[in-house]
Amino acid sequence: MDREVQHPEFRINSPDYKRIYTDILEMRYRNKKDKCEALLNKPRLSVMDILELEKRIFDEKEITDEKENKKFRAYDDEAILQILRYQKNNNMNNNDTAAYFKVSRNSVAKWKRLFPKI
Repeated sequence: MDREVQHPEFRINSPDYKRIYTDILEMRYRNKKDKCEALLNKPRLSVMDILELEKRIFDEKEITDEKENKKFRAYDDEAILQILRYQKNNNMNNNDTAAYFKVSRNSVAKWKRLFPKI
């Protein structure tokens, strides 16, 4: 799966992130619920929305090992295109984009090869 991009039609059984994060906010972080209200009211959460929710809910102290956490991230076509558009609109190079989105430079380079028309 490393050489392929995950297509949305293959993710039929994806988790219901709205319900998961709503439950987390209800049970443990009631004080942060208003920060996340706008994102949770969206009809569909993108990968970027999910990462933003994680940032808003969990403090940096709670995300103990970020390197370990990054291993399990998966980006769909929509998220990759959003990252590449952000890179192009802000005139960023691969290093800057990788640092900003906390992904590897190799991932950004690979995505640019997969989507050359951006």
